[in-house]
Amino acid sequence: MNNIASTENLRYDNKVVVVTGAGGGLGKAYALFFASRGASVVVNDLGGSFKGEGNSTKAADVVVDEIKKAGGKAVANYDSVENGERIIETAVKAFGTVHILINNAGILRDVAFRNMKDTDWDLIQKVHVKGSYKCTKAAWPIFRKQKYGRIINTASAAGLFGSFGQANYSAAKLGMVAFSEVLAKEGAKYNIMTNAIAPIAASRMTETVMPPEVLENLKPDWVVPLVAVLVHDSNVGESGGIYEVGAGHVAKLRWERSKGALYKTDVSLTPSAISRKWDAVNDFTNPDHPTGPADFMGLLEAAGEMSSNEQGEEISFKDKVVLVTGAGAGLGRAYALLFAKLGASVVVNDVMNPDTTVAEIRKAGGKAVGDKHSVEDGAALVDTCVKSFGAVHVIINNAGILRDKSFAAMTDEQWDQVMAVHLNGTYAVTKAAWPIFLKQKYGRIVNTTSTSGIYGNFGQANYATAKLAILGFSRALAREGVKYNILVNTIAPNAGTAMTRTIMPEEMVQAFKPEYVAPLVVFLSSDKVPTPGTGGLYEVGSGWVGRTRWQRTGGYGFPVDVPLTPEAVRAAWENIVTFEDGRSDNPESPQDGLKRVMENLQNRKSGGKKKGGVNKEILENIEKAKKSQAVGTKYEYDDREVILYNLSIGAKKTDLKWTYEGSESFEALPTFGVVPYFSSEVPFNLDDIVPNFNPMMLLHGEQFLEIKKFPIPTSGTLKSYPSLVEVADKGAAAVVVSRCETKDSTGDIVFVNESTTFIRGSGGFGGPSKVADRGAATAANKPPARAPDAVVEEKTSEDQAALYRLNGDRNPLHIDPDFSKVGGFKTPILHGLCFMGISGKHIYQTFGAFKNLKVRFAGVVLPGQTLRTEMWKEGGKIIFQVTVVETGKPAILAAAAELLETGPKL
Repeated sequence: MNNIASTENLRYDNKVVVVTGAGGGLGKAYALFFASRGASVVVNDLGGSFKGEGNSTKAADVVVDEIKKAGGKAVANYDSVENGERIIETAVKAFGTVHILINNAGILRDVAFRNMKDTDWDLIQKVHVKGSYKCTKAAWPIFRKQKYGRIINTASAAGLFGSFGQANYSAAKLGMVAFSEVLAKEGAKYNIMTNAIAPIAASRMTETVMPPEVLENLKPDWVVPLVAVLVHDSNVGESGGIYEVGAGHVAKLRWERSKGALYKTDVSLTPSAISRKWDAVNDFTNPDHPTGPADFMGLLEAAGEMSSNEQGEEISFKDKVVLVTGAGAGLGRAYALLFAKLGASVVVNDVMNPDTTVAEIRKAGGKAVGDKHSVEDGAALVDTCVKSFGAVHVIINNAGILRDKSFAAMTDEQWDQVMAVHLNGTYAVTKAAWPIFLKQKYGRIVNTTSTSGIYGNFGQANYATAKLAILGFSRALAREGVKYNILVNTIAPNAGTAMTRTIMPEEMVQAFKPEYVAPLVVFLSSDKVPTPGTGGLYEVGSGWVGRTRWQRTGGYGFPVDVPLTPEAVRAAWENIVTFEDGRSDNPESPQDGLKRVMENLQNRKSGGKKKGGVNKEILENIEKAKKSQAVGTKYEYDDREVILYNLSIGAKKTDLKWTYEGSESFEALPTFGVVPYFSSEVPFNLDDIVPNFNPMMLLHGEQFLEIKKFPIPTSGTLKSYPSLVEVADKGAAAVVVSRCETKDSTGDIVFVNESTTFIRGSGGFGGPSKVADRGAATAANKPPARAPDAVVEEKTSEDQAALYRLNGDRNPLHIDPDFSKVGGFKTPILHGLCFMGISGKHIYQTFGAFKNLKVRFAGVVLPGQTLRTEMWKEGGKIIFQVTVVETGKPAILAAAAELLETGPKL
């Protein structure tokens, strides 16, 4: 950035801006903003759905009309971004040129990889990757000729970190980062600045997965100012950057690389030797922050001077079937030979000549067959594995080609060829093997990226984009596969091969032996990689292995109750881009990526709160709320609702007393008492009684249920009367305790529920720090120091959450995968009251009826996981805790039930 007085408004007079996907959401916000600041705008929108279906001229026309009514200049374009030349032609015909291109158009086709169709994959790549390429390719000669251009490409947190159910989208979006890095390098001498942003904003794609309260603070208006700064004339040096932005928060990301481990480059460089120094490979104590590959020549010289490598645990691939693509020579050959040496049955794939490698393996006493299919026909490759050896356990996606050209000279054919082999080939082979991996609950995948992809490389826009897209693909697969013991890692190798011979001097080709890379690949494919053992990115060559990850600045958070301007972003620029102020971190998941964005929702200039002060308004509102009386919410039910509830917490068809209304002992399970009150109308608003209330920061902490009437009626009309008990100030959070009395038609209380809600970011208002002691409702309930008196395990159903939500809790967190990701969970989670009900059933079955039950929710349960309820009988009280068997993590702690009467003895 150059120094322009921060009081001067950024203007775009005489600039022509092309915005793709500008019919709504972010694109519309861009278009309106640039038009309001003097630019002539091409509003492109195909007018399809967010899934890429259909088309219409209306979306673009509405935005153009709005701009013109405000006195601005705009024209519409209705072409698909695949026809980028037509979009740029519209700009030239209407306004004579183009100065700024914002590649914003996008669609979603979210689906678990096991269910992904080729059309889901292809359409995402076509719109996000090919579309951005085509628009940029058409604008590039204009930018070069006028020695001016500004480009924004759109990545996402899904791309940066990999996202469950978005393997296609994650690949495309990380590919945009590499595309930007290459364009930044190639455009520097022509004053063409290219940057990538990972925005979080409300749009057609997010409105289905986020609640309105959150969407309000994720307006596109929070993203536009950063883009405005990056594409302005005053940006003369900020290019090739990666930024996360949303809800008033802006930060920059860069690559961080461990010092890694160096190994002697002799016969002692084995997978076992790699394992011996694995901690050093992953040690970021003194990291580098590179913009290009390591000094592989220097590393090779240093490696040659070392002593032979110490060996770790023996690694074997006996009874494993390994598929290596592109294995006729070079890296692939080295991999195949080493796998075979360690006992694997190897399928040597190569479209040219797999036979030589196969012959080498067989001559050495190993097992191998050849395969000449293109990797684009992934099913054929995997079929060769199954027909030859009965299975496939390991896939090394190594096949590749180069079609290097400057971006100005690159043809569509050269772009498509590289994408087809590298990205689509990796997808096709993996897709074909995935069902086998899932069925056998075992798989190892090593995918191949490149330092050209990680850091960008002049003349390799196609190759770099494909290679970094593979990393996004790998990270998404790592998240989906870990549950099934499918581990996915990515390497960036440096080696002399037939492919690199076209870009390396011959002496370097000879020096950088593929055999120096193979041991890492084989180790990553073994069963010896320490946990988590998946989702890693490793640079390797010359006897050296290092791990690469993201580093993110502390960034800057702007108050969300003050409109954000480009001028404010520019004034805070040093805070946004500085890595050396001690605030940087290393995000590794979409949740990490969203963390600071979501935290900034609490950042308000107003609010009447000072740290450590007293907010009289909040305290007064609390007292008023305590006195407020509910009008009562009616709940009518009969045996249908009772049966539904019983089924939703695990009752089986054979449990007639819980599933058949005609049974003489038909009854509601005791925890049915949480159902009638759930949707009752509360006589107070949370945003009145705590400061900075944000529903995304709310956690259900504890639940207390008291049953006042036995047996529980199996039909009737009830009314629930909620009230506020108290609000505690925990400094960084507020604790809200509410009570609900549910009464029958005679006015008798049937159930009492107390809910304790923990709200992050809403403390500091000067209230009491502790909640009052209310006996059983607040007891600590520490288990005795002895083995439990009873243990019950129950596997929940994959459909448990879908069934339980029919009781009234329709929170999409429990059914919609997209929404659960926003909430920080890779898949929809089970309702807390559901697994409380299951544990209550365990107590009821083991010890008999209870008059009250209290739990503290301590962790997440996924539908399909197994619950283990451990119970200790202490007089008339059952203390219990619940853990998830598959993870060993607690789900419920500090829990107890007081028995109605003495139950059966153990």
